[in-house]
Amino acid sequence: MQRKAALQIWIEGTIVAAIAMVLSFIPMNIGSSFSISLGMIPITLYALRRGAKAGFFSAFIWGLLHFPSAQVYYLTPLQVIIEYILAFGFAGFAGLYSGKLQQTIKAGDFRKSSRIILYATFLGTAMRYFWHFLAGVIFWGSFALWGMNPWLFSFIMNGLSGLATAIATSVVLLLVLKINPKLFVPTSMSRFEKS
Repeated sequence: MQRKAALQIWIEGTIVAAIAMVLSFIPMNIGSSFSISLGMIPITLYALRRGAKAGFFSAFIWGLLHFPSAQVYYLTPLQVIIEYILAFGFAGFAGLYSGKLQQTIKAGDFRKSSRIILYATFLGTAMRYFWHFLAGVIFWGSFALWGMNPWLFSFIMNGLSGLATAIATSVVLLLVLKINPKLFVPTSMSRFEKS
């Protein structure tokens, strides 16, 4: 029974990663350095539903899906690992708040649930964009517009992209909380989720 539940979680995470990838095709770019990542919406919802480990897995798969869909900007192998493996995987750490969120939803405390969703969304987004920031400094710094300092340029562009992504994700997830809070609470818990 435990294996079946764990398999269900893995399959659910893979489907969520595919949905995140599809949402990534919606053009939300302004120039080459600023974008809003709509894929963070299902990844954050899934992480809050299933926990950090499952969230990391799903976000990691999302990062890998950029390769067969030819959505990878390649400079060096290390840059690709940082931006498509680490950065996307770390987005799943929004799931660190899953237990607290599920408790507050079960208790009917939607004000506290809303705050937890905001914290989780901003944590997952910040962890992802931290890696993009580092890659921006290390690998993309020579491409900084207007001769700007690479640290400042990467901080501004990745910071604005991360902030816009976190706001968009928060708005949608708060609407989901209002409309159907049960989406954040799985019907069964396996050992995979508890660990």
